[in-house]
Amino acid sequence: MKPSFANELERTLTGDSFAAPPSHILEGIDDALAHRELPHVPRSIYAELWHITFWQQLSLDWVRGIPTPNPASAAAGFFSQADIERENWSELRVRFARTSAEAAENGRDAAAFERVIRCPSPPGHPERTMTVREQLENLTAHNAYHFGRIVLMRQMAGSWPPPSGGFSW
Repeated sequence: MKPSFANELERTLTGDSFAAPPSHILEGIDDALAHRELPHVPRSIYAELWHITFWQQLSLDWVRGIPTPNPASAAAGFFSQADIERENWSELRVRFARTSAEAAENGRDAAAFERVIRCPSPPGHPERTMTVREQLENLTAHNAYHFGRIVLMRQMAGSWPPPSGGFSW
């Protein structure tokens, strides 16, 4: 039985929408594939998912009213060697699933969509405000971009489509 969704915003965060759901995209990736370096590709699948999860958590903090600082540089939004040592591929997938479910739960709360939240900008830039809905829309666009990169890496590695299926176009 397929899960029911309250709206398209929730669906884009966790389910079948315009592309394969994140659970399918990540399905069947073992530790070796997650960390594999591919020619001319700047990051691994692990790095892409870590980055997605980092921004997902930051977005959730802002939605909760926690003024978590925006990274000072783009590189600060990617993992360090210490991060890999603290969190293996399996643990990262669990953390992603947890924050993804929480983001989708916020996507169900239409009554809170127009609440304005603070979104700290990188140092030296004015602070931004946006609605919860706008922040979740930004998050879905961000995730879609990086999941597209993961799909491409899987295609390059000869591991696409996943067992549950995925778009092949």
